[in-house]
Amino acid sequence: MARLGKFKPNKGAKKRFRVSSSGKVKRGKVGLGHLCSHKSASRRRKLRRPATCPPCEEKRIHTMLGLQ
Repeated sequence: MARLGKFKPNKGAKKRFRVSSSGKVKRGKVGLGHLCSHKSASRRRKLRRPATCPPCEEKRIHTMLGLQ
C-alpha cells in the first residue's frame, strides 16, 4: 500500500547526527556548551571530537533521518 503523505525527517535528529559512509552514526559529545573554565584543556579538546552511537541505537536514528 502506498504511504500516505510525504515523509518528514526529524529535524532535531537531523541537526544532531551525521551518518558516515559505512553507515555508522556520529554525534557530538556533551559537556562543552558552558561552564568550561574549570575543565582542563585536554578534556575540552577530547570533547570536541565526534563520538559514534552504539549499534543498538543506529536503526532508530536511521529511521528518524529517513534513511530506511
